Amino acid sequence: METNLDIKTMQDDPVNHPNHYTTGEHETIDIIEDWNLDYHVGNAVKYLSRAGKKDPKKYIEDLQKAVWYLERKIMLEENR
Repeated sequence: METNLDIKTMQDDPVNHPNHYTTGEHETIDIIEDWNLDYHVGNAVKYLSRAGKKDPKKYIEDLQKAVWYLERKIMLEENR
């Protein structure tokens, strides 16, 4: 398993380490796994972390997707 230090030395790897998920010192997947986030919250974090980076024209769309996952999670929790 790669560490955060490995990310700094990597070239863009569109499959294993896409640039839009490796901004800063921590890769998004590492944060999601370290925090043990479930599917919905993990996806919200994913969309927030990449907002505007994968496609700058889709910044608002990425934010809307994050909100969608959070609203769905809230609905599921309220109906438990």
